[in-house]
Amino acid sequence: MTEPSQSAPVGVILAVDPDRFAEAVEALRRAGLTVTGEQATLGTLSGTVAEDRIPALEAVDGVESVDRERTIQLPPSDSPIQ
Repeated sequence: MTEPSQSAPVGVILAVDPDRFAEAVEALRRAGLTVTGEQATLGTLSGTVAEDRIPALEAVDGVESVDRERTIQLPPSDSPIQ
């Protein structure tokens, strides 16, 4: 059972060993990840987690990387910056 967390949720993207994908997803959920998307054949997973739980995600067997989602602001099409 996961401990209650005090930090705000953040979006994350994970690279997971495709050969361990199913087991890793279950362990990640137990570690506090709310899964929002998964591509088992590519070994990628997205979701949200309390920021202070990221180290627990990184410790799961089969997890190769955990990165925060980033938003990019593109200038409008009529902007002088292209």
